[in-house]
Amino acid sequence: MIRINSINLPFDHSEDDTVKAILNRLKISRQDLISYRVLKRSLDARKNRPLLRVYSFIIEVEDEVALASIIKKSGNMSFVEDKEYQIPVLAKGDNLSRPLVIGTGPAGIFAGLILAEAGLDPILLERGKPVHLRSADVKDFWLRRSLSLESNVQFGEGGAGTFSDGKLRTRVKDKSQRTQKILSELVIAGAPEEILYDHKPHVGTANLVKVVVNIRKKIESLGGEYRFDSKVIELMIDKGAITGVKLDDGSELYSDVVVLAIGHSARDTFLMLHKSGIDLAPKPFSVGFRIEHPQKMIDRNQYGKYAGHPKLGAAEYQLAFRTSTGRSVYSFCMCPGGFVIGSSSEENTVVTNGMSQYERAGANANSAIVAEIFPEDYGQEPLGGFKFQRKWERNAFVMGGSNYDAPVQLVGDFLTGEAGSALAGVKPSYLPGYKLNDLRQALPTVLVQAILEALPIFDSKIPGFSMPEAVLTGIETRTSSPLRILRGEDFQSVSCEGLYPVGEGSGYAGGIMSSAIDGIKAAEKIIERKNIN
Repeated sequence: MIRINSINLPFDHSEDDTVKAILNRLKISRQDLISYRVLKRSLDARKNRPLLRVYSFIIEVEDEVALASIIKKSGNMSFVEDKEYQIPVLAKGDNLSRPLVIGTGPAGIFAGLILAEAGLDPILLERGKPVHLRSADVKDFWLRRSLSLESNVQFGEGGAGTFSDGKLRTRVKDKSQRTQKILSELVIAGAPEEILYDHKPHVGTANLVKVVVNIRKKIESLGGEYRFDSKVIELMIDKGAITGVKLDDGSELYSDVVVLAIGHSARDTFLMLHKSGIDLAPKPFSVGFRIEHPQKMIDRNQYGKYAGHPKLGAAEYQLAFRTSTGRSVYSFCMCPGGFVIGSSSEENTVVTNGMSQYERAGANANSAIVAEIFPEDYGQEPLGGFKFQRKWERNAFVMGGSNYDAPVQLVGDFLTGEAGSALAGVKPSYLPGYKLNDLRQALPTVLVQAILEALPIFDSKIPGFSMPEAVLTGIETRTSSPLRILRGEDFQSVSCEGLYPVGEGSGYAGGIMSSAIDGIKAAEKIIERKNIN
């Protein structure tokens, strides 16, 4: 196979344009080309130049040998093998205890899938409900303010990422094709095929619900088992090694392998781990607000005269700034054509997040604008970050009217220190609802000052970003886990043999892809350990 990089085409090119570009690069005729497929696709939308699609292709031709000299001279072509992820082989088959996987977010699902494919028949324990029932509970909260503590945006099948834009980006460098394994499984389960090659792939909430169900069915067909409404309340540990878990219904499950994929919001479970002597450490995370603009304004800024073209869709942005005090402020989880959503998992708290459907057809663009916070800001104890989050989430609840509405403020008022101006131009999309208030009171002064310093800088990068009628919604606190469950290179907890902390809750991953990769790596370590023992 031949890989060709850096083929630039107009953003609205035809398939004929693609074929001609490949033939010209290889200097071959149409009959010499057997097949081609897109390996990577990105959009070059830099200012003051035409919008281009930039491609990498995998090509199959009649006579590769004849092209050897051309490929050798080119810096953008090479011979490659079409590799696939290799499922680890379990050397021993009988009398092995079934691994327990706690949590069915991306890390838990893909750890469970690999363990099932290896023949270990994992049991996946989920404190919440199957995703369709969970979706109904989430909608009930958004529309009627009825919060289910075990079935919400944070808890339930699919994890917190189910109610998001479904972004599948990662900076993890992986030569073992784990990334391709994840994307391929998602496509098989119903995700759009273009996630296999898009530079910025996304799935969308409705698609994720379907995908999660289909992957569950595959795991079950391979011998795995799901148990919903099964909250782990205690680890059973003997002589420094895991022996099983206790559930909230009083039952016990025994295993020498427990994968801990609990997500970043399972505060009661983290407290249980702390009491059980599992080594935890505080870590930095970020908090801030959601900001909403008209999506058409973002499109015009990013795409210029091409804004609104059906082949482009809703535009994205990414912003970052280091303040005069050295604290970073940045955009996080940007949702084109999306919605700001209520994401509380505890009573009397307000937590925001962003969500998009695959079409990204909403009127508003939204993103979190968050500032870094460090252990020295909230105390060095392992659970200090959770206490900080809860304090300000409860404050936001009161500011919103003590009924799960969120406090909102115009960007213009936030910048000038005024409060209460009527909404104009941008309608907040937040559900359940919202109330005008002074968001300078929604976070510690040091973080508010950092965001105030950053907004004019962001406006210089995206003119209109700090438009007075743009809307801020408070507060965003669940950007990542505020602690780390300490583990070794073998992925096992440093304080409990057989316990494998993975995903966002472990503090070693963030987002759908990196969490899924983390789950796969842990499954590989488990299989390796089983083979040795």
